[in-house]
Amino acid sequence: MSDFKEIINRSMAIRAKYHVLEDKHHGSKWTVEEDALAFLTDAGLVGRLTMAHEGRWTKSGGDVYSELAHKLAENIWWQIVLAERMGIDINMEMNEFLTNLERRLSC
Repeated sequence: MSDFKEIINRSMAIRAKYHVLEDKHHGSKWTVEEDALAFLTDAGLVGRLTMAHEGRWTKSGGDVYSELAHKLAENIWWQIVLAERMGIDINMEMNEFLTNLERRLSC
């Protein structure tokens, strides 16, 4: 999963740049809790955009497919950021998670 490690490194480099902006504009970096809240907000938007994509919620303006694709990727980014900030090796955990699921489903 070396590609995933590169994604993790790029994600954290981007998060570091946001921390600089947060310090500049607000006098401090966001806490892990604030990052989690931002993730949850974006996760809620994935729900609404999914409903719009499936024709179950009317959304005015914008390309629903593009917005949904962006938000799905952004949610993965937030999860990587949260894992890294809390000392969780998400690369290893993801590999273990998938291996366990594969084992359980091969029965």
